[in-house]
Amino acid sequence: MQAVVRPLREDAKVIGLIASAHSLSHFYQLVIPVLFPLIKADLGVSYAELGAASALYYVVSGLCQTLAGFAVDRFGARRVLLGGLALCSGGVLLAGLAHSYAVLVLASLVAGVGNSVFHPADFAILNARVDSARLGYAFSFHGVGGNLGWALAPLFCVGISSVYGWHAALVAAAALGLIMIAVLLAQREAVAVEPRRAAAGASAPTLRADLRVLAATPVLMCFFFFFLFSCGLTGMQTFGVASLTALYAAPVALASSALTAFLLGGAGGILAGGWVATRTARHDLVAAGGMLGAAALVLLIALGAPGQALLAPALALAGFSSGITNPSRDLLVRAATPRGSTGKVYGFVYSGLDLGAMLTPVFYGWLLDRHMAQGVFLTVFVALLLTIVTVLQLPGQARQAQAQAAP
Repeated sequence: MQAVVRPLREDAKVIGLIASAHSLSHFYQLVIPVLFPLIKADLGVSYAELGAASALYYVVSGLCQTLAGFAVDRFGARRVLLGGLALCSGGVLLAGLAHSYAVLVLASLVAGVGNSVFHPADFAILNARVDSARLGYAFSFHGVGGNLGWALAPLFCVGISSVYGWHAALVAAAALGLIMIAVLLAQREAVAVEPRRAAAGASAPTLRADLRVLAATPVLMCFFFFFLFSCGLTGMQTFGVASLTALYAAPVALASSALTAFLLGGAGGILAGGWVATRTARHDLVAAGGMLGAAALVLLIALGAPGQALLAPALALAGFSSGITNPSRDLLVRAATPRGSTGKVYGFVYSGLDLGAMLTPVFYGWLLDRHMAQGVFLTVFVALLLTIVTVLQLPGQARQAQAQAAP
């Protein structure tokens, strides 16, 4: 483990600022969906139409995330992060002012573009501004911040909308983005990261060179890890309640509580993962072990082993086991990233999350429509198991790529 050379106070400031921005990005992912019942009644639209607007948000975010990574490397992470916050806030404000479905779709488009910047910008800043010995903690708090944003959205929006209506709730949510932008501008030096070209005085890399970086085997392995992880996570988050009620004849309240246990277990795992990541150099084994534990627990659930009484504890352990891998997996991405390419690499590999979330819901729905709830958990099991194959390849592939790149 490397010695710490940066003051703790400086690192804590950077981590706090970036974790707060990441929390707001997750908050904005849910502020409109949690208000769907009110929006549906007011605008006279169907849930299918609202679902299409929500899907557009993630399609745009996934398509733009790699481009946002290129922008981070070319123009600097701080500028891109502030731009993304402004677009997210503007999109939610537009939704709050919407009195037609067309405006709501436009709002989803704007906010989706804004959401695309957070992973490449956040990780570029954390890697550049936080001491390497504390990066495990930095990635841990970054992940927990996102989970807290998800948790805050229903409380904030439902609370305000119950008194002032859904328009006011979204306008108030948009105001939080403006506050965050003001905070980052006031602390601009803490999150300043110069683009590689400006810092070194070198000529801009060519598109061919950039694409070669993304096509490197370690980077592709990271992308497929995130894609497979998203395939499993989407099944749990989106269809977990419906699958548990069908497979175990569990009441909806019990199934919902079990899913909540899974999400809370994941947050606890992320916190523990930060501690683990700072105390080991074998991040591949941490990631593989966590995914293996989660996959094994999901398999037991698919086979009906826990019973209703143990569903929540089993899912909490599964969430904890998968969550503990988060800081280590981000450190593995860092190890696979060539110097000066942090933005584009993190943007590209994290777009795997969006791709998995876009491609798998239809398949999971198809399984449930055919009364194959067990197949949902078996699919999640296979997806988590396959992540192990990708992550165990990373250290060797990264060393080989570095050797080939050496003069």
